[in-house]
Amino acid sequence: MDPLAYLRSLEQFGIKFGLDNITTLVARLEHPERAFQSVHIAGTNGKGSVTAMVDRALRAAGHRSARYTSPHLIDLTERFVIDGRPVSHAALTAVVDHLRRTIEALLGEAALSAPPTFFEVTTAAAFELFRRAGVEVAVIEVGLGGRLDATNVVQPVATAVTSIALDHERHLGSTLEQIAFEKAGIIKPGVPVVIGELPPVAEAVVEQVARERGARVIRASAADVHGLSVGLPGAHQVRNAAVALKLLETIAARGTAVPRDAIARGLAEPNWPGRLDRRRLSGGREALLDAAHNPAGAVALASYLLSEGDRPRPLVFAAMRDKDSSGMFAALLPAVSHLVLTRSTSPRSADPSTLEAQAHAISDVPVTIAASPAHALEIAWAHSERIVVAGSIFLLGDVMKELERS
Repeated sequence: MDPLAYLRSLEQFGIKFGLDNITTLVARLEHPERAFQSVHIAGTNGKGSVTAMVDRALRAAGHRSARYTSPHLIDLTERFVIDGRPVSHAALTAVVDHLRRTIEALLGEAALSAPPTFFEVTTAAAFELFRRAGVEVAVIEVGLGGRLDATNVVQPVATAVTSIALDHERHLGSTLEQIAFEKAGIIKPGVPVVIGELPPVAEAVVEQVARERGARVIRASAADVHGLSVGLPGAHQVRNAAVALKLLETIAARGTAVPRDAIARGLAEPNWPGRLDRRRLSGGREALLDAAHNPAGAVALASYLLSEGDRPRPLVFAAMRDKDSSGMFAALLPAVSHLVLTRSTSPRSADPSTLEAQAHAISDVPVTIAASPAHALEIAWAHSERIVVAGSIFLLGDVMKELERS
């Protein structure tokens, strides 16, 4: 089997929390995660944006930097970025082939009791890719939660918790305190943790974990970035930039030089598509793409849409079945003129008719169901030249592919 087909086949094992598999795998690989310094970032929203800003600043400071994020929008290689560029398919294929042979040996020895998940293998692949490339500093985004996330085998120079809100309740808990405990699980003894503007009950949990581990808590606020340009639009990105700024200052204080001008470039020039990402097309059409996929993200997007002060846009929307779509609709529907529901190509995408019932229970905004993302775009543009697309990162990937064909 082709190595990347093998990797995709592991998606059948779904999400599996725990560090046993990844610990066994990186030990057999002779710990690639220890070959470079790492920065570890958790959070309900904003962790990817902060990862992109920190990585850009490190490169501006002259470091050989890498970032590991998930999920990808269009191509799997987007998850593994070295020197600002996704790794080649050839490099990824070679590493996954090596990992497959390693995993088969571990299964044969019963050192692994079951095949690892897709995310466990992509995480090990990131570490190995970065080691082979001679990366100095890697910025690692948590996949889900933190405490039992596969990325939590790194020994970072600094950590961050960007934000805490309700999301992934089935896996992380149904209260902010429970979710905060999971995300605070990335805090390591004696390693500083930067925190964004957290709800008080969540902040108290993070502070308690930090105290127990002797980790200094560094608070970030929007006021910290006064006078600096933030390249990603939206008030929420100013808050993310504040976390990135404090994280970079912490990294610098711990021995990795990051001058002020490099920090400024990191905040001003991150490459992070799909976040209030304005795409202009022929004929005057425009699509605003945003990765909002939970209620907190929807609130940030709605705030931005209302701040524009223009005529409301139609919204193209799809969501995963396990997401709080009603919570997203409560935030978004007052800010849009029409709702066009569809499915993404992900098998976990929610049934549009179920979403329609949820939307009707909240608002009288007109609703149309489209058979595909391409059809949804056509319907939305028939209502207005300016549309917005949100609800699922998988939907954004599908739409980006359609826009490339336009």
